Amino acid sequence: MLSLITVIFSGCSAEQNKYVEKTAFSPPIGVCTSMKNSHKLKAAGYAYIEEGVRRLLMPLKSEEKFEKKYAEFRKSALPVEACNSFIPRSLKSVGPDAAHDKILSYVETAFRRAKKIGVKMIVFGSGGSRGIPKGFDRAKARAQFVELLKKIGPVAGKYDVIVRIEPLNRKECNFINSVGEGAQIARLVDHPNIKFLADIYHMAREAEPAAEIVKAGALLYHCHIAENEQRGYPGKNREDLTGYLAALKQIGYRGRISVECRWKEFDSEMPAALAYMNEQIEAVNKRK
Repeated sequence: MLSLITVIFSGCSAEQNKYVEKTAFSPPIGVCTSMKNSHKLKAAGYAYIEEGVRRLLMPLKSEEKFEKKYAEFRKSALPVEACNSFIPRSLKSVGPDAAHDKILSYVETAFRRAKKIGVKMIVFGSGGSRGIPKGFDRAKARAQFVELLKKIGPVAGKYDVIVRIEPLNRKECNFINSVGEGAQIARLVDHPNIKFLADIYHMAREAEPAAEIVKAGALLYHCHIAENEQRGYPGKNREDLTGYLAALKQIGYRGRISVECRWKEFDSEMPAALAYMNEQIEAVNKRK
């Protein structure tokens, strides 16, 4: 007999999805921030931290400097379960100056250090790196990006890391601007260590419906969230996020949700954001 855990983490059939929809939706909530805030976050009730690749893993820095950072990490009150801010603008993923060999060397170091720390997820937003240069052929850029990810996949597998492609709104990047496009890229790459995430802030900016989350289904492995207005923390303007959260519940999502927003008064806004997220999740769970 399949256990509940097996059902949730397998590719759900229609019948299994009906069962999953009836179970409580309770994703771990974390924050995209420095691990220096770990004690405050733990006290507030958050589950984890999403750090920055360049701030924590420091792929362009020496082993000595990384070891000092690792010593700091060991004092963290919460686990660092994901990292974003992946590829620097100086290393181009697409275009005439695409630097795939340099990126792969960078990635090798980043993933090796991620494994040491215990980071399982790397978010590939990096609009500066993957943005298509003006006048460059879009189809060629897309092919370059897919080729790069096909090379990154085996390195990620080697270090037990899953890379999540992050769709960004068009004001931040001109390439991969929707959940649908992110899912399509992941399908083209077709590697178990290359998935994608849904960022509810970027979805709202692009007026992308929650139904796109349902269409993407099992390819979606991570989620970011913030309010549409001013990229505020959840609850700042009391925007209704339940449509997106209900879509996540519908697909049996058991991944994490990271609050990635602009803070003004971190100490007071951070616990308020978690309280609002719990309120919104409870509302979704009460729906029939």
